[in-house]
Amino acid sequence: MEDNFFERVYAIAKQIPYGRVTSYGAIAKALGTARSARMVGWAMNASHNMEDVPAHRVVNRKGMLSGKHHFQGTNLMQQLLESEGIKVVDNQIVDFEKVFWEPEVRDL
Repeated sequence: MEDNFFERVYAIAKQIPYGRVTSYGAIAKALGTARSARMVGWAMNASHNMEDVPAHRVVNRKGMLSGKHHFQGTNLMQQLLESEGIKVVDNQIVDFEKVFWEPEVRDL
């Protein structure tokens, strides 16, 4: 089940538009498992060798870069977001509501 779940998480993460972010919980909700935000986090952590999965675009429900310690380099997650025009101050996305992307709830 875990591999299938992770693949479904990655399928949604790949849809996050450039310059936008979503949350672990939003992905879990789209998959119909609203209480599995932590499992989405595990999937994102396991994706760091997959260049086609934009894990840097997935943050916590408050717009905090809670997964940044899983990226190589001290500020890589922030640098990747800023390269897409997303402003980050003190590990917090500025105007989080404006750059938030809500994944569609559907079967993957």
